[in-house]
This record gives sequence, structure tokens and C-alpha cells, in this order.
Amino acid sequence: MTRHICLHGAESTGKSTLAPRLAFKLGALVVPEYGRTYCEANGTDLDEVDLLAIFDGHIAATEAALAQDPDWLVSDTDPLMTQAWAIMLLGRRLPEIDLWDKPADLYLVPAMDLPWQEDGTRLFGSDLARRQFMDVAIGELERRKLRWAWVEGDGNERLDNALAAIQAAGLI
Repeated sequence: MTRHICLHGAESTGKSTLAPRLAFKLGALVVPEYGRTYCEANGTDLDEVDLLAIFDGHIAATEAALAQDPDWLVSDTDPLMTQAWAIMLLGRRLPEIDLWDKPADLYLVPAMDLPWQEDGTRLFGSDLARRQFMDVAIGELERRKLRWAWVEGDGNERLDNALAAIQAAGLI
């Protein structure tokens, strides 16, 4: 049975840096952040059609990874973050995403203790917008009563804290 960890939370919190490092330590496959790939190809002026395409892309990438039957899977976000984007960008939830029922075993939420870095795909850089986005993202986890843990620190400290959270959840 595959143990699935998902990185979740506001932009520029180190999710995409942490994902491969965590995967290396666990011997996991990584599902990259599909939304970033989509935005790099199509821009960041996202509407409902775009968000549903990102949702479908997350699902397809995750299913492809799971078909390899790995012991561990680390996702750099998933459809729940796409729902957070819908709330932030459209002001409403997308029913198709609300019906999605394959969450990770544990969500790791990197704290906003790293400085904001613009990369051409990020939209919510002010302190207020980052905090609002983080609140919306955590709200998605709470709404579904999913297991999640904060991950703090920089570099190896952040990785060690992520591994400790996975261990505390009883997955290691």
C-alpha cells in the first residue's frame, strides 16, 4: 500500500524545494505541481476552465504515479490546492473538486517563514494576501477533517521537521 504525503499551502513556502528532498529520504516518487506547469504554458489569468484542467492534470499525474505501485508518493500540491485557488481567484468553490475523494494520508503545510520569491507564476505576494491564501488552504484541510502538520525551518531543518511530522503521524 502506498503511503501518500502531500505538500499544501500558500505560494512561496518551499513546497517545490521540499518535495524532491523529502522523496529522496523516503525513496518516494514525486508528483510535481501540475498548476505551475500549466501556468508556465498558459499564463496565470486563470478561470474555471483552467482550474478544472489543472484539477484533471493533478489527478492524471497522481494516477500515473500510483500505477507504479510505489511504497511512498510525495505530491507537490493536489486538487485541494486547486480548490483553494478557485476560492481565491473566483470567490467560490468548484463542485467537481468538492466531489474528489482521494486525499493524501498526510498533508504537510510549510510555514510562511521563508521570504517571498517571485517566479512568474505567483499571484499573492503581499503579507495580507499570503496569509489569506494560507487560511483558505488550511480551511480546505479542516473542512475535510484531514490530517496535517506544520513544517517550519529552512533547508535541512525543514526537511527534518517534515520527516518528524510523518513519523509522528505513524507513517514511518
